[in-house]
Amino acid sequence: MMRIAIIQFPGSNCESESIRAIRTAGMEPEEFLWNRAPQDLAGFDGFFIVGGFSYEDRARSGVVAALDPIMHYLKIEAEKGKGILGICNGAQILVESGLVPGADGYPVCMALAENKREQNGKILGTGFYNAWVNLKLDAIAQKSIFTKNIPADYIMKVPVAHGEGRFLIPPELLVELKEKNLTTFRYCDDNGEFNPEFPVNPNGADYNLAGVSNATGTILALMPHPERTPNGDVIFNSWRDSIIENKTIIINDKINYEPPTVVLANYHQPENSFAIDVELIITDNEAVTVQNALNNLGIDVLVKKATRWENETNQLISNDELKSKIIASGELFNSNKERVADLENPTTENFITILTRYRGNSVGTQKYQILTARTGISGLNSVKKGTLWRISAKNGNLKELWPKILATGVLFNQFSQDAYLLSSP
Repeated sequence: MMRIAIIQFPGSNCESESIRAIRTAGMEPEEFLWNRAPQDLAGFDGFFIVGGFSYEDRARSGVVAALDPIMHYLKIEAEKGKGILGICNGAQILVESGLVPGADGYPVCMALAENKREQNGKILGTGFYNAWVNLKLDAIAQKSIFTKNIPADYIMKVPVAHGEGRFLIPPELLVELKEKNLTTFRYCDDNGEFNPEFPVNPNGADYNLAGVSNATGTILALMPHPERTPNGDVIFNSWRDSIIENKTIIINDKINYEPPTVVLANYHQPENSFAIDVELIITDNEAVTVQNALNNLGIDVLVKKATRWENETNQLISNDELKSKIIASGELFNSNKERVADLENPTTENFITILTRYRGNSVGTQKYQILTARTGISGLNSVKKGTLWRISAKNGNLKELWPKILATGVLFNQFSQDAYLLSSP
């Protein structure tokens, strides 16, 4: 019997339907928790990283799980040619770990960003979205072990349920993925046409992408949920048949794309703007989780976080007056749970503060529309949302630790976010 490990992290919640789909395909599922001895992975024929909200999606969906030790061992098994399927949060983990697309050394090469439901140039919504969508192959079926049994014209109706499912891929890499038949699944309409607008494209993904494979076709990052419907059985049957027909897959292809080196520029706030920095009154679990993830990697630091709302004005009224009106509206933060913060002026000199922002500023734009159209606040030109991360060293030299922190990718993904240096030792 073909053994498939059902990989679960704290917050995974799709194990039941995942187990059922594997069992329906005639394979033997076995739950495999993140803290089990990772060497046990060697006894399995394949691996299924299930959906859910690993570590509550803190920092970014999938990024904390991607730093867990089990992922190192999954890379070892992947290099043996074993299949790995990541669905929804599993797909996010595969992308943040570099297993998809699987460039040399497994650097992160793409992003799964916040959803953006856009139609006729207007943002209809952001965040979590749950609906039925259509998928269609965009690659040769034989290129992936998960699609070998799927007809080219098959339109697969499956559910989506995610908040960060928007594939963002640098143009150079997207060209390579297309050429190598790795843009496996795309969102389409009932006629199989690839309309880039909502609702056909439920999250604003580049090229309508729903699923991307690694170079050898043995790993698939797929955002929708084929395990929740018989319509998706063909994916699991294809996987089963691939294992039966060829236990050892020859690794004969690779990704040539090399991501650029991350360099942070100093941030200069526009003169005609003011910032409102907001922090939780209680412990910020997201900051604690990022801190723990770094500490577990041997990086001994403290982490604090705040949300930054940068408001650009037309200077027709004073910044102080406009700031008071915005705070009083309650639109940017809930004063029962949050308060205005000051992360740029800590008590220690051994700290670094950075500002990260999602490109496109979908949430900020939506807040601007609400503040100006619904609350009647005038004097605003734009609202930009970002996150402030303040890192200080428990021990040692922060300048020496900083390159290691950047290398983890936990603070931002360069393919979906911009990052700027606000202060440093």
